[in-house]
Amino acid sequence: MSRRFPGRRFSVLRLSVLVLVLAVLGALGYTQVQHVRDSVQASSASSPWFAAYVDATATPVYAMESAEGDGTAHTALSFVVADGAACAPSWGGFYDLDEAAAALDLDRRLARMEDEDRDMIVSFGGLLNDELALACDTPAALADAYREVIDRYDLTTIDLDLENEGLTDAAAVARRSAAVAGLQREIRAEGGDLAVWLTLPVAPAGLTREGIDAVVSALDAGVDVAGVNVMTMNFGGSREDDETMGEASIRALQSTHRQLDAVYDDAGTPLGALSLWRKIGATPMLGQNDVAEDVFTLDDAASVNAFAVENGLGRVSLWSANRDRACSANVGDTTRVSDSCSGIADQLPGAFATALSADLVGSPNDSAGAVTQSEPESLDEIVDDPATSPYPIWAETSSYPAGTKIVWHRYVYEAKWWTQGDVPDDPVAAGDDTPWTIIGPVLEGERPVPSPELPADYYAAWDPGTVYTAGQRVMLDGSAFQARWWNQGESPESSYADPGNSAWTALDDTEIRRLLVEADQDQAAPGS
Repeated sequence: MSRRFPGRRFSVLRLSVLVLVLAVLGALGYTQVQHVRDSVQASSASSPWFAAYVDATATPVYAMESAEGDGTAHTALSFVVADGAACAPSWGGFYDLDEAAAALDLDRRLARMEDEDRDMIVSFGGLLNDELALACDTPAALADAYREVIDRYDLTTIDLDLENEGLTDAAAVARRSAAVAGLQREIRAEGGDLAVWLTLPVAPAGLTREGIDAVVSALDAGVDVAGVNVMTMNFGGSREDDETMGEASIRALQSTHRQLDAVYDDAGTPLGALSLWRKIGATPMLGQNDVAEDVFTLDDAASVNAFAVENGLGRVSLWSANRDRACSANVGDTTRVSDSCSGIADQLPGAFATALSADLVGSPNDSAGAVTQSEPESLDEIVDDPATSPYPIWAETSSYPAGTKIVWHRYVYEAKWWTQGDVPDDPVAAGDDTPWTIIGPVLEGERPVPSPELPADYYAAWDPGTVYTAGQRVMLDGSAFQARWWNQGESPESSYADPGNSAWTALDDTEIRRLLVEADQDQAAPGS
């Protein structure tokens, strides 16, 4: 039996490759739209910020209120912990809030910072003492303890530094999540903001199991998590032999990004890669770490800062401003960690803060007003409003010549060629197949852009009995058209229904604006 196409056989492999290629092209089109949206969401968030941790109770006292030009404009003051076994806040277990005001002059020093538009956040927990969730028996009591600190210092951002039992005690983790979620709802109902950062231990391979569980617990409880700040320090044996502290820190951040991507997917609130970086922070321990072989240098600080700026990390901090200076000659062994110096010979005071804060121009208070976790709108829920859209809303039955701009799902698109019925954000349309190019989002406060119109008599009215040649222009019902070739009796309106075969093409807005500008210039010319 002869074959109609000799030499060709049905190939399962060819068919499979074709299906795979089509699927990849469709995915690329969808990915392009998602990447643009992710970029817009990330760029519309608040700017990344830097705040150095200051140990409020360490001696000598660090004069955070008088910092000048060393990157410590904003401060993460630490640590508020339980007052012994009582469910009451204290600074380091040494001073309750009133005692800190008297003994440390803390309230007055913070007021000076506020007068200078410098932000202060408070960190609860830390390595030593008990985080409040371990001392408070109920979420309500814990929320009251947090609220006492928030109200006292008029805070919009708090930091929960979870280590040791504060991270591993499952009951305390659950209590904390419930308390913070309720407190956040309460403050927002009053018209305020409360951004909540979780500060967690990390290795180059990523967060610990307990760290991930703490994030999941917070999300499940409804906490609007501003971000996860990882302590890129004390890596010890988890760092490769030839790996610098800066390289290990960057690897830890990349690992955390992958982990949080999965966490947010599982929570039903997936985030784009750029938006997810905004939810990650880094806090290295400058100079000599607790692990003897771990020394974080100024070169490491520069590399971490460059990575943070390039990827748009939500925040960078350091432990601690108290230590950001060279040790004195009286310190015999600089490989032993000091609370008041870095162990880096000849470093200038504030050098680490300066290096880590470069180009991080945001502030904690500004970021606190940003919504950090929200249920994503489905496309079916997005309604475009003609009154607040710069261009017409896309309609399936309308035809759009090349260059036409429309609005769809709050984004502006431009037609690459004549199109009708092609959904602008079709997730299966590949980049070369879709007739639409995404331009960007509809901006707040936009209004319809008026379409330019030529005077009704700008060109002669179209006459069905007249012969027209290529390039001639006519007016019909207030619109201008140009002949593509010789024709007679063919209405210019055919260009709307069948532009590929019509003898006419409508003048686009760009051309009409050019003609109007020329007309104005002619009228303004001398002697006109």
